[in-house]
Amino acid sequence: MNRSSGQNKQLLISFCGIDGAGKSTQISLLRRALKNDGHRVELITFWDDVVALKRFREDVGHKVFKGDKGVGSPEAPIRRRDKNVQSPFLTLCRMALYALDLLSLRRTIGAVRREENGVGADVIICDRFIYDELANLKLDNMFTRFYVDAMLRLAPKPDLAFVLDANPDAAFARKPEYPLEFLHSNREAYLNLARIAGMTIIPPAPINEAHQDILRHIEQKRDAELNRDEADPVMTRKPFAA
Repeated sequence: MNRSSGQNKQLLISFCGIDGAGKSTQISLLRRALKNDGHRVELITFWDDVVALKRFREDVGHKVFKGDKGVGSPEAPIRRRDKNVQSPFLTLCRMALYALDLLSLRRTIGAVRREENGVGADVIICDRFIYDELANLKLDNMFTRFYVDAMLRLAPKPDLAFVLDANPDAAFARKPEYPLEFLHSNREAYLNLARIAGMTIIPPAPINEAHQDILRHIEQKRDAELNRDEADPVMTRKPFAA
């Protein structure tokens, strides 16, 4: 994906999965590999860079639902109460907020993609995506499924959308924030959504094995792009560093 002219093929990659699946670790490893190969990488963190009404939503979780603040760890577990709190009214509220997030996501990615004159990113990585919000909804409900299908049609389509699968018990041990029962149901929701949206599931594996699996998928995607446009002289292939 090196660029030898003013043109640039950007790669949009998203990572999602249950809390404690290892997204931050894999994103860090991938960014290092890409930068070692000379690629310009832009990281979009969904909660910090995209979500609408962030402060209001934090206050609801802390003040209304009495959830704890911070990030849980094995040494200091916390109890989060936000996406794991369910009711028909909250589902409608979430749908409205997720629609605002989708508009914000489109603007944010569009702004990054419009960067020109050699300063734009070759690879855009999203730490969480609209998929993480849709996985909070009950996909077996006909009305909800209609909403999810509409959101998927309107959402930016990543070149590669990774779901980091994880054993909920192991994920809870790494990041004890949500009830274990919720992590089990949330995992199933991610796997169902992956099939609906055509996402790539990375099976549970040691950190380096999962990293290598991600790199293989990226290489395969890049090879497929090159095969579709192999007459284009501006695209040259260089393997990613492990």
